[in-house]
Amino acid sequence: MVGGSVGRSAGALARGVSESVGGLPRAFWWLWTSTLINRLGSFVTTFLALYLTVDRGYSASYAGLVGSLYGAGGVVASIGGGVLTDRLGRRPTLLLSQLSTAASVAALSLVTHPVAIAAVAGVVGMATNASRPAVQAMIADIVAPQDRVRALALNFWAVNLGFAVSSAAAGFIAQFSYHVLFFSEAAMVLVCAIVVFVKLPESRPERPAPGRPDARRRPEDADERPVSLGTVLRDGRFMAVVGLSLLVAVLIQQAFVAMPITMGEQGFSSSDFGTAIAVNGLLIVLIQLPVTRFVERRDPLRALVCSSVLIGAGFGLNAFAGSVPFFAFAVVVWTVGEVINTPTQMGLVVRLSPVHGRGRYQGMFSMSWAAANLAAPLVAGWIIDRFGSATLWSASAVLGAVAATGYALLRRATGDALSAPTARGLPDGAARAAADPGPAQDSPALHTADEGRPSTS
Repeated sequence: MVGGSVGRSAGALARGVSESVGGLPRAFWWLWTSTLINRLGSFVTTFLALYLTVDRGYSASYAGLVGSLYGAGGVVASIGGGVLTDRLGRRPTLLLSQLSTAASVAALSLVTHPVAIAAVAGVVGMATNASRPAVQAMIADIVAPQDRVRALALNFWAVNLGFAVSSAAAGFIAQFSYHVLFFSEAAMVLVCAIVVFVKLPESRPERPAPGRPDARRRPEDADERPVSLGTVLRDGRFMAVVGLSLLVAVLIQQAFVAMPITMGEQGFSSSDFGTAIAVNGLLIVLIQLPVTRFVERRDPLRALVCSSVLIGAGFGLNAFAGSVPFFAFAVVVWTVGEVINTPTQMGLVVRLSPVHGRGRYQGMFSMSWAAANLAAPLVAGWIIDRFGSATLWSASAVLGAVAATGYALLRRATGDALSAPTARGLPDGAARAAADPGPAQDSPALHTADEGRPSTS
């Protein structure tokens, strides 16, 4: 009896693992490996403020200025990286971003003048964020439509797993030497570039040559109209998603901006904050994959409504928190919302993106998060200084409700076009791109990737 129960449990676990990771192309797993290596070495941004204030002796206001310049660099790079992704291709953009990141991070550990530090920090922000549109566009290129939400969730899982490990490792390395910390990140990013160069081909779909026989045309060739940034900005449904994403991103950033301030005001230590926020990374690693399996075949806009309510409620609970366990419980609530939101929203962006404009669309979406990195500290600081922490957390609950209302209105306005679990009814090339069998069946570039060899095209 016991043996049979254990066997059934093991079988269910094996099926769950297979449903989470099975059926994805080899190229995706090399990209996933590159993401994991990158995040395992993401030391500098986490400890930049401590490096500037403790090791270099600069003021907190200067550290805040440098952090803002880093965020501003990310805003610029999100758009620039998206354009390069469409024009140069996914692979060249990844390589350029990774090599630039390695060089600028190494330089940041060597410069000493405050102006030079601030300038290089802005370059690091640009170099680091330029790769995001390329990664997301490549996932859309090489993964079949029905598997894209799962693939995006796996990539998000790798980001958080790497971040959790790197944060712990960076604390020990920083005690020894910040220079070693910076050069360690540069070395890890170079390893990412090697993986991309050796194992990943270019995945950008090519436009059909004039006179190409119809029999050889692929479904993704259906929309051949040029896509510019103006095209993206005029896409009302997509920009609505970007705007709502910005609201959610501003909320999530408060975990790293306002939450430590609130806990400090109540007399809690940095280790208390570390304990509470560690729940976020741990929970993502534990539940991301099963939660994604549950939501990926369901109405994405309803999932986004639910996630926005949870995120707003989780941060709103901080207004009543007076102990580390209560803060940790609030983290649990908004983390569940984040786990639902991130892959669902990224999948929706892919569905709305024309095949030949994926880079620009992904760049605009990434910019919403970069803009949140820039705006969240300014907004949180102003509200806390003027009205207090409790007002900020109450406003966070309201902002979550506003985002949920926005997604609900978008669902009502678009009907089945965006709310159906499988893409249908999307305009222009977005519908055909989301409904096509994907490069997994007929793209020469993907076949090369599955063989594990770099493409020469």
